[in-house]
Amino acid sequence: MSRIRSRAALAGVVFATLFAQVLLYPGIDTLVGALGATTDLDASMWFLAVEFAAFVLFAVPWGMASDAAGRRVPFVAAGAALGAVGYALLAVLPGALGLSFAAVLALRAFQGAAVVGAFSLSMTMLMDLEGSHGRNMGAAGIAIGLGTATGAPVGGALYGLGPFVPLYAASGVFLLVALCVPFVVDRAPASGERESPFAGLRRTPRLALPYCFGFADRLTAGFFSLVGTLYFRSVFDLSPGATGLTLALFFAPFALLQYPFGVVSDRIGRTLPIVGGSTLYGGAVILVGAVSSLRAAQAGMVLVGVLGALMVPATLALVTDLAAPADRGVAMAGFNIAGSVGFLVGIVAGGLVADAYGYRAAFLVVGGLEIALAAATLPAFRRFDVEAGVRGA
Repeated sequence: MSRIRSRAALAGVVFATLFAQVLLYPGIDTLVGALGATTDLDASMWFLAVEFAAFVLFAVPWGMASDAAGRRVPFVAAGAALGAVGYALLAVLPGALGLSFAAVLALRAFQGAAVVGAFSLSMTMLMDLEGSHGRNMGAAGIAIGLGTATGAPVGGALYGLGPFVPLYAASGVFLLVALCVPFVVDRAPASGERESPFAGLRRTPRLALPYCFGFADRLTAGFFSLVGTLYFRSVFDLSPGATGLTLALFFAPFALLQYPFGVVSDRIGRTLPIVGGSTLYGGAVILVGAVSSLRAAQAGMVLVGVLGALMVPATLALVTDLAAPADRGVAMAGFNIAGSVGFLVGIVAGGLVADAYGYRAAFLVVGGLEIALAAATLPAFRRFDVEAGVRGA
């Protein structure tokens, strides 16, 4: 399989993973109610948070196992198959067995532990491809964006058919991934030592830079998946379908611009897209929560999507620039851990701030954190020669 076809196939796996995941978001309050929850904000927060807690705990074992075996494909297929089972169990068991919501959260944790293997290692397989890192990670970014852009409105429409229909659809998508991914060429380097991302971080401390931005960027994603969804649902009285379309206003430009911005980052370096883009991105997040009309908020979502597309492929490419080929599995696992912790914090902290101080304060806090990180890390970008990997790619 040629490099271009492999890139497209792997991007398809990433797309399917994100598409299935985001199907649940537009009507998350409806889903948790059908699963036995008695609150909207708190139950939705924990239902989303548990999945990403599992991401944090299981990204490293998947990455270490793949690096040690010198293979990726069997692990991606296994993660996808188990993810399909996890989503199906969430749809069937709570009603059949009368499970408590705590037991539902345990099933959700199992599903998250499986899904992170498919997601993280398919991203790692893109890192394994020859060619410019910006193009490879731009393809990953397009897949992430398209998956979320289409998953949000499709999920909103599926909720109109029933609260469990998105769960069945997500299970079917992961089953399809498990069946198709064995046909992708496995380009993993020869097996290496079982090493944690923390050891790699000690050896290559510059990896802390993309890890920090991965944390912050996914924090805002987690924030929008919960607080943003409920904000549009409650403040503007949108249905799940309309909420999904509004979320797509962010995800569509986020998807379509990833690849060209990835190419740009190969030419101009990683610092400007990451640091400059993050500063503007944080301001755009604040803007969404500050405006009073739905149309203005939706325009703000488009702006957030464009600026997110500027940052993300450069951040992903920087991980590839800095990691040794044999360490890419754990390097990407470390990045996904940072991102998953960020998503978890965005859900929990965003939900708590919104509950205590209101939606506007929550948008201000999350956007302000992105701006503060950009300002705090700019000296490190200047001190470390982070562009050396770009020149060598």
